[in-house]
Amino acid sequence: MLEKLQKIISEYTDLPESEITENTNIRTDLNLNSLELVNLAVAIEDEFEVEIPDREALGIETVGDVIALIQRYQA
Repeated sequence: MLEKLQKIISEYTDLPESEITENTNIRTDLNLNSLELVNLAVAIEDEFEVEIPDREALGIETVGDVIALIQRYQA
């Protein structure tokens, strides 16, 4: 799952996949504006076929948090 997220995040940022870890902070390390964050979230939901509630998404800080939410909401 981390590998898929690394690929998706790398496509939306200037970071190489190898620099994206579970500890990568979504807000501070990726340097994305609000619209880019929304687009990234949609791409992640599409790739993993999940729908993460907005209230849950607001609490996401790291790539590891994203992984935990995907695992919680995957069918």
